[in-house]
Amino acid sequence: MAADERTTGSAGLAIGSGSRLTRAGVRGVLVLGALISLFPFYWLVVMASGTTEDIYQYPPKLIPGPHLLDNMRRVLDTVDFFGSLLNTVVAAVLGTALVLFFDSLAAFAFAKYEFPAKKLLFGALLITYMIPAQLSLVPQFVTMAAFGWAGSLKALIIPGAANAFGIFWMRQYAQNSLPDELLDAGRIDGAGFFRLYWQIALPLFRPALAFLGIFTFISIWNDYIWPLVVMIDPDKVTLQVALANLNVLYNTDYSLVMAGALMSVVPLILVFLVGARHFLRDLAAGATKM
Repeated sequence: MAADERTTGSAGLAIGSGSRLTRAGVRGVLVLGALISLFPFYWLVVMASGTTEDIYQYPPKLIPGPHLLDNMRRVLDTVDFFGSLLNTVVAAVLGTALVLFFDSLAAFAFAKYEFPAKKLLFGALLITYMIPAQLSLVPQFVTMAAFGWAGSLKALIIPGAANAFGIFWMRQYAQNSLPDELLDAGRIDGAGFFRLYWQIALPLFRPALAFLGIFTFISIWNDYIWPLVVMIDPDKVTLQVALANLNVLYNTDYSLVMAGALMSVVPLILVFLVGARHFLRDLAAGATKM
């Protein structure tokens, strides 16, 4: 009996040590991955806080320089940063809100309702997602010009109010996270389509909506081609188009360009941190309930 107990204790100790080593290895890999992911942002700060000569220096400097505030001041003097920032914020916020509403509404119908040609319509929707966005630039601009929206923020917001990726993503999530029993209970209580969507579906969609909101906001914020084409008034451009003016053909000051890029990235980091926190919190809450 004593020998068996010693053998069992030794085996348990070995298993415990192995599990601790495994956890330590996983944490080490995660920390390494986080450092690799964060290094580009750190390198952006290094370049934005130096000079163009520092950027070309070899070996490169790995410590931030003293010129960050000066470079940011020069960006503000060169382009209308706050005016273009306001245009971008309005387009990104309103565009994201419309995408979240229409995509989740369409996904709810595709996932939980039967109607004629449902599969055909969903297949056609997926085909539109496969078409490169560049092919639609000319007809989309002609349409905006016909509506009289060329040069206004409506041309940045309305055309992207719904998209195939968002509908597909929300439909897949709705099929797995929205039980039919909840909808049947709501119908027994007399709830119609919009009440079922608003009071039952949307609260369960929050993790998927958080991801889609982050993805859509960043996409609209970083969009360059479509605002460049449709915003024909130079005084109403978005942030990415305005910052492109820093990159001149000859004698480009790359420290100025990097400072502008850093200033445009900071709001995105804040949005990501806020959205990711809600996304992870809702996922954890759902896992706990399960």
